[in-house]
Amino acid sequence: MENILMEIDLSTSVIKIAVVGIFSFLLALAFTPWWIRFLYIHKMWRKTVREHAMGGGALTYFKKFHTEGEVKTPRFGGVLIWFAPLATAAIFYMLSLSNIWWFEKFNFLSRNQTWLPFATLIAACAVGFLDDIVQVVAQPSSKFLKKIWPALGRYAAGGLHVRDRLALVALIGFVGALWFYYKLDWSTIHVPGVGDIAIGIFYIPLFVFVMLATYSGGVIDGIDGLSGGVFSSIFAAFGIISLAQAQIDLAAFCFVVTGAILAFLWFNIPPARFYMGETGTMGLTAALTVVAFLTDSVLVLPIIAFLLLAESASVIIQVLSKKIRKKKVFLAAPIHHHFEALGWPSYNVTMRFWIVGVVAAILGVAIRLLG
Repeated sequence: MENILMEIDLSTSVIKIAVVGIFSFLLALAFTPWWIRFLYIHKMWRKTVREHAMGGGALTYFKKFHTEGEVKTPRFGGVLIWFAPLATAAIFYMLSLSNIWWFEKFNFLSRNQTWLPFATLIAACAVGFLDDIVQVVAQPSSKFLKKIWPALGRYAAGGLHVRDRLALVALIGFVGALWFYYKLDWSTIHVPGVGDIAIGIFYIPLFVFVMLATYSGGVIDGIDGLSGGVFSSIFAAFGIISLAQAQIDLAAFCFVVTGAILAFLWFNIPPARFYMGETGTMGLTAALTVVAFLTDSVLVLPIIAFLLLAESASVIIQVLSKKIRKKKVFLAAPIHHHFEALGWPSYNVTMRFWIVGVVAAILGVAIRLLG
């Protein structure tokens, strides 16, 4: 009898996750055509082509392959990433207030599982939205915006200066770290195959470091369809881990985000109708960090999000090599542009990265669950 009840409970949980995830996908899918029209009417794209990379060097190969899309394709596709999950959560919460009992089953807003991921998603998306606004509006210059924030318009690669972005991401990470350590009393990390290891106060700097490291992988948003396919497999993987841990609301959050990403991907595959932008990548990477810690899976995060790690590492290696050795390791960085420079068609890069991303996600889930 107990086994039957467990099976029924699991079935109910899976149905809940599937319903809210599919609803998020369909909601974002329905909203997107209107949003695309708005973006094109108001010309929400960069007005000038980037001349320099983050490290200050010339964008030789990037300009060769991406000049046209850079100034003709809107940013802000990442608005779907926070709009659809927030709207889905709000709708099912309001439905749960009715007298229909089964509506209550689909509410996935809970203080111990989803409040913090949602708060982080909103905060990071807001910062990313500001950066996208600066890239679109503050070009070639905006005296009004520069009076508000003197750093605007001075960054060679466009948008907020990388130091400003990193500082804001670190601030979000620091607040999250304090919440985990002092409010939730978390001070251990799980090592697969070993168990939990107490790290005490070092939990706080670890959290901030992971937040920054994960954010740095957001440079993967560089080819049509690439970021959407990679992020969807990552969040689906953490959704499965959450479900296995009986964190049903957190699993629902992961799949609601996955649904929104897939809707974005529907319109981002070649030829892309819009780009994700910082409002999407910053929100996703910040929320991903929180989910990784909530599932105590931070040590398998580099495996599940292997491509984010590879993208970030390629940029760091390239910048350091150019400063120290005066040579480039890659033809272009991040590494997906290196493969383009080698002559791979962009769709080959995208599809092969998707395959690697899915394999990495499966491997990471297996290690976490078996460990």
